[in-house]
Amino acid sequence: MRVLLVRLSSIGDVVHTLPALAALARAGHEAGWLVEPASRVLLDGQPLLAQVAPVPAAKAFRLGVARETVRALRARRYDVALDFQGLWKSAAWARLSGARRVVGFAGPWRRESPSALLVGERVELPREAVHVIDKNLALLRPLGIDALGLREFPLPEAPASAERVERTVVELAALPFAILNPGGGWASKLWPAESFGAVARGLRERGLSAVVTWGPGEEALADRVVAASAGAAVRSFATSLLDYVALARRARLVVAADTGTLHLACAVGSPVVALFGPTDPARNGPFSPRDEVVRRVPPCSPCHRRVCPRHEGIMATIPPGEVLGAIDRRLAAAPSRDRLAV
Repeated sequence: MRVLLVRLSSIGDVVHTLPALAALARAGHEAGWLVEPASRVLLDGQPLLAQVAPVPAAKAFRLGVARETVRALRARRYDVALDFQGLWKSAAWARLSGARRVVGFAGPWRRESPSALLVGERVELPREAVHVIDKNLALLRPLGIDALGLREFPLPEAPASAERVERTVVELAALPFAILNPGGGWASKLWPAESFGAVARGLRERGLSAVVTWGPGEEALADRVVAASAGAAVRSFATSLLDYVALARRARLVVAADTGTLHLACAVGSPVVALFGPTDPARNGPFSPRDEVVRRVPPCSPCHRRVCPRHEGIMATIPPGEVLGAIDRRLAAAPSRDRLAV
């Protein structure tokens, strides 16, 4: 059977859909993936995919490119398109693919509920599908695949990134090191740079260097963490997503908020201390029972607003000492890093 996965973005969402790809491969199905450019690097060169079809992001949408994508999809003659995203645009692309069956979540479990009108087969989520990974795996049940609980993340091999990290990290910091990732995409998820700086100082007392990672537009934020660390942290080199994956594999620990870099660290088995506020860690937090979550829960939680108008600053109420306590527990729980199938 030929199956098209429709998960256009974001980084974390794509990571959380990778176990579904692994389950399809285990069942012997041929798979393709429809994705926007920002996340495509996680899929290119993936041996489990027969096709990676690019979808132009909304800001760069061009009708000619869209037509080419539709032609390429229909040439594959997909039997099933799986809409993991639950949006009007993802459901529309699933329809445009020409797949004989379009499977998606029923209305209550879609981000844009009315878009269920474009879905031919609507899946009700089982009660046990709490984490978003299991929610995605539940979408495979109409294909006869029951894979709830699978935590397998087939990420592409990137020897050049691994070599670059091995060469550069020794120049950046003493080993062993921890990653501090202060960015979060959403303002409502951010923990203060000064608090990350205090954690870096605490890591130094525990014999760990701190490497501050950053993404597009976050360089100044990383510099603020380094400045607050009193020499305990260094800013990472500019990393691609695959560079970051290689760096996370090398790290002794990762401290991050609910963002794509956290989910990548979990996927490669890095020991994690996750910082949560408005979003629910039971839904999209770390899945290893040894990982630690430090959380402040606003009254409106779970909330998926990028900027919180009523509870701004809730993340700032997490004290660095509480995070350092979680770090101590996580380091004690796993003298050697976790290993997952990747």
